[in-house]
Amino acid sequence: MGMDTTDLAHGLFRILETGDPELASAVVAEDFHNREAAVSPTACATPGPAGVLASGAWMRSAFVDLRFPILGIARNDDQVWVRLRMQGRHTGPFVRFRNGALDQAIPPTGREIDFEQIHVLDLRDGKVVGHEAVRDDITMLGQLGVFPPAPATALRMLAWRVTGRAARAAAQVTKQATEAAAQVLGELRESR
Repeated sequence: MGMDTTDLAHGLFRILETGDPELASAVVAEDFHNREAAVSPTACATPGPAGVLASGAWMRSAFVDLRFPILGIARNDDQVWVRLRMQGRHTGPFVRFRNGALDQAIPPTGREIDFEQIHVLDLRDGKVVGHEAVRDDITMLGQLGVFPPAPATALRMLAWRVTGRAARAAAQVTKQATEAAAQVLGELRESR
């Protein structure tokens, strides 16, 4: 018996919190597409469960105790709209990418994040096949001291860029995301 639409929505965000490959295979279709992968490591754009696992690894590398409490769900036969909060503590570099290259690396601040997002999940044959989101990134960046820029945070970000720490953080985050994607891709090959 498959999951209902509410279970699929909860499952997708549980994958991001935990990196559970079995849950990813149960919830995410092999041709899954994440429209929001543009600011993440390239492995996050991998179709299917691998891309979702890479996205979770990327986010968990920056935010410990990552959680997505769901505030509301609306649905029809082929879509689910999820209103939730993204919460966690910023303990690792939060690296954002543009066209696959380092765009911004925010050094760990130790600060808590807690902000709202709305996600639209496309469904087919009892699995999630697509994802897009409307996120309040300005609030998150404000909570991290980046927007408007707190002088200390801006100086740390500049120092990270000049000393190469930002590039090393981007390489490490990219490696973690790629390894998370490779894990599920290897399991899928073995099961065939």
